[in-house]
Amino acid sequence: MDRGDLRPRGSRPVVVRVPVEPVEAAVEADALDAAARAGDVVVRGPLFGVAAQSPEDGPRWRVVLEVTAGCPQQARDALNSRLWFHAKDEAKDRAERRALLAAVARLERERVDDLVVCGTRYRVVRAEEYAVSGPGGMEAPRPTDPEPLVPDWDRAVGEPGIDEELVVDPDAPVTPTQAFEQLALRGLRYTGDRFPEEVRADSRQALDTHPDVLVMPPTFSVVERTADGWRPVSGPHATPHAARKSLDFALTWMWPRMRGHIPQDADPRTDARTWAAADGGRSADLRAAKLAAYAGAADTLRTGRVNRLEFQDVLYQIVRTRRLLRWGPDGPEGPRPSDVNSQDPARIHLTLDEDGRVLPDE
Repeated sequence: MDRGDLRPRGSRPVVVRVPVEPVEAAVEADALDAAARAGDVVVRGPLFGVAAQSPEDGPRWRVVLEVTAGCPQQARDALNSRLWFHAKDEAKDRAERRALLAAVARLERERVDDLVVCGTRYRVVRAEEYAVSGPGGMEAPRPTDPEPLVPDWDRAVGEPGIDEELVVDPDAPVTPTQAFEQLALRGLRYTGDRFPEEVRADSRQALDTHPDVLVMPPTFSVVERTADGWRPVSGPHATPHAARKSLDFALTWMWPRMRGHIPQDADPRTDARTWAAADGGRSADLRAAKLAAYAGAADTLRTGRVNRLEFQDVLYQIVRTRRLLRWGPDGPEGPRPSDVNSQDPARIHLTLDEDGRVLPDE
């Protein structure tokens, strides 16, 4: 990727708002400090979700399925499921349920990226995920990024949703640093020879068809340093703490099972902190020592807002990731022809009749 031509390409002006509230001013100062440290833009590739435009929202679009899916078909399948459950549990009458089920049937057969159902327009949207690197490596969470007052490490407690109730509107006012970032990224496109020609061509065309850009709220991921650079360990999370919590889970529950330190058939509540050998002897002592090391690494995460952790000669880091949504005259950009689908459209749920009854398969 490169930044390309940073000049506006005939698009609308950015509406800049100068922050005045103390909290907003702190966030802006934090962003200025981050911009001073910034180096390269590291692009990880596209992510997909679903946005909706309803009569109540007017020209604005609202994200209804978070923009975190790895391919367009995953977002289409998520929309299929959303509409099916709406038909089952929320439809007001048979006519509404019939319209919802007709949309579900299309999504089971076709790669549909834009459809209108009961007056609401749904679109599979595409965003480019990226991070910023500098002299210290990948950007870590900022001091003003959202953190819980009291960190909760209970796995039964869900984490905040990504893009929950998010309204995307390129005409909304932005702060000076947000305006600078959006302006600088308008020309971002794929240029390297390692990308197929069709990918580069679609990327060039998007600069003309969707000249405006909107930077979505940040997300936070776990990455590990490898000989070739940084590699993702987790998907995106809404807060730095949620990313740390996912690393805690990997260290205490997932990796001990994957690496044979905890039996696969062990009680699901068992982890590196609670496992106790059923038999004694040297093998049990070795296993206990290995699990104690995993638990100790995870305990380090609980000593504060820890964003870097070294364990077994691997450096793990919580990084701040962002997503760039391109925008055109008809709204947010959808999937490009060169975007790869990992699966085909398929039936996901059982048949539902117009009265909302689930019918058994024949």
